[in-house]
Order: sequence, then structure tokens, then C-alpha cells
Amino acid sequence: MGKAAKSNSRAGGDKPYARNASAKEAASKAVNKVFKMNTDLGQHLLKNPGVAQAIVDKAGLKQSDVVLEVGPGTGNLTVKILEKARQVHAVEMDPRMAAELTKRVQGTPMEKKLSILLGDVIKTELPYFDVCISNTPYQISSPLVFKLLALNPMPRCCVLMFQREFAMRLVARPGDPLYCRLSVNAQMWARCTHILKVGKNNFKPPPKVESSVVRIEPKNPRPPVSYEEWDGLLRIVFVRGNRTIKAGFSSKAVMEIVERNYRTWCATNDVAIEEEMTDVVAMDEDEGEIEEMEVDDDLGGTEKIKVKVGRKKGKVTELVKSKVDKVLEETEMGEKRAVKCEEGDFLKLLYAFNKEGIHFS
Repeated sequence: MGKAAKSNSRAGGDKPYARNASAKEAASKAVNKVFKMNTDLGQHLLKNPGVAQAIVDKAGLKQSDVVLEVGPGTGNLTVKILEKARQVHAVEMDPRMAAELTKRVQGTPMEKKLSILLGDVIKTELPYFDVCISNTPYQISSPLVFKLLALNPMPRCCVLMFQREFAMRLVARPGDPLYCRLSVNAQMWARCTHILKVGKNNFKPPPKVESSVVRIEPKNPRPPVSYEEWDGLLRIVFVRGNRTIKAGFSSKAVMEIVERNYRTWCATNDVAIEEEMTDVVAMDEDEGEIEEMEVDDDLGGTEKIKVKVGRKKGKVTELVKSKVDKVLEETEMGEKRAVKCEEGDFLKLLYAFNKEGIHFS
């Protein structure tokens, strides 16, 4: 009788899971209570099986698919994926979670279909996969998105859970208050669609913020643009998204970077530049000064980076400034605000700058 009461207590505590759960699943959930979640690693386990099923359904999995799952935890989402896919590669950073997931599928037909990669997904060399599904640790949201979009071959689609604000920035359009560098960057390389809102109480422990699920479908073929160039330009024009693009290029720190890149491009392409002694950019600690340059982060705030600015001006400095002014005038982009511009506007601007030998990487 005592043992039966103990068993009922556990079943009640795991109420979101208990319906139709097998004895093996119930035992696995009980074991999950023996260690504390590390919220610093973004460990908020999805406990609602209905939400897990909805995520898998939105991925449109085929029986032949190989799936990458990021942050599987104890496997509440993993087992749903394993029911549909041919193979699952689960990348988990916490050895305790990996052990629990291993126990959960041990002795079942799912065991042979699951491989667990222990480590940081951002630093891990990933195997081939068709689809990525993730209850994403929020602190790696941006690095994960752009790692996935940089893969070759690209996945067919990614269905990823994020902090609500991050998710809404991914799908924001020009004029939306959340539209930012992240929005343009992601939408350049993929079609991003918001598909599901997920409340805090669907997780254990509950996070401090609401979540959303986004479907990301990489564009195929890839746009013929260097990501480094594209992102470099966006970092400048979104320094203050509500200011004009011309104002973004008025910063000494920005123009210092642009000039250095121009000099590098000239050297690489055997383009002669007319130098004078007064034209040399000061690089010594005693001659230069440090200027802070603001760059927007992925959640709408700003971070500051330090750039050494030379004190001397000369012909190359003036030449680069004149080229920037020319491009902004000819493209009629100088007085526009980045938060109102579309992908095509930024492409037009980038191509015009490149034509003048101005690069951003």
C-alpha cells in the first residue's frame, strides 16, 4: 500500500505527462527530478506533449528524414521526432541530460534511431541532416540561426523555439517596431514564419519570458552575396535604425573601418592609391584615439565596440568620404531610415558601394 501511494504521488506531480504514458516513460520522468535544472544553460524542459506534437507536425517530417535536435533535454520532444523520422542526431551540452535521454530510449526500437552528440552545438561539427528541430537555449539563439543558414548543403527547414521577442524580430517587416538587423539578416537567407505561441507554464521550470516557434526555410539557391559583406553593411546602417543612413556613415569610427577596408581592397586588386605623409592613418597608441561605435544587438539593445581612429587626414580619407557621399546620393538612400528599408534597398546600396571599391568585410 505504501509503495502504491508513492507511485500515485509521482503520477500526480507529473500530471502533464501522465496521460497515456507508458510505465517506462513515467519512470524516466520521475528520475528527472533528481537533479536541478541549470537555467544558466537555458534548461527549461518542454513538458506539454501537445506542444511537442505540434512542433513535430509543423516540421512536416518524412519517414526518410534525418533530424538534428538541439538541446533535447530528457527527450520529451525527441521521442515525438523519433516516431516520424529515420534518424535523430541530438546535440546536448549537459551529460546528465544525455544520460537521461539514453535511458529513456534504451531497449526500445527508438534506441537504434538516436545518436547523441555531447557538446556545444555552436562549436560542434554537425553531421548531415534534413530538418532541424530545437527547444533552443535562449543564449545561443542568434548563433544557432546563422550557423544553420551557413550550412552547405542547407537543411530543408528548421522549426525552432525561441524567446518570444527574438522570434518576433526574426519575422518582423519594415516599419514594425521590432524590425532590426537580425530581421534583415535572417530574411535575406531564409523565409521566416511565426507558427506557434508557447506560454511559460508549458516548461519546467517556467522561464521568465514567453516563447514562440518559428519555421525557417533557407532560400535555394542561396543569394549570391557574401554574408560578411551583408552583415558589415547592416551593422553600420542599423547603428541607430531610426536615424538616416547618411547619419550612420558620419561616425569617425565607421569611416575609419570603411577606409581600412578600402585600402585592403586596393592592395588586393593592385589599385594604386595616392599617398601623402599626412595621409597615413595613425595606429600607434600615442597617435590614435579610441572611439566607441554602437552596434544593435539581436534583442533591440545596443553594444559598444571600440575602434582606434587616426588623427590625420589626407587624400585617401577624402577620397573614401567622397565615394560614400556619391553612393548615398546616387542611390537616394542617404535620407532613408534603415527601419523603413527592405532587403532590396540594402542590396542596391551594397552593390553600389562595391562598384566604388567600398567593402564591409
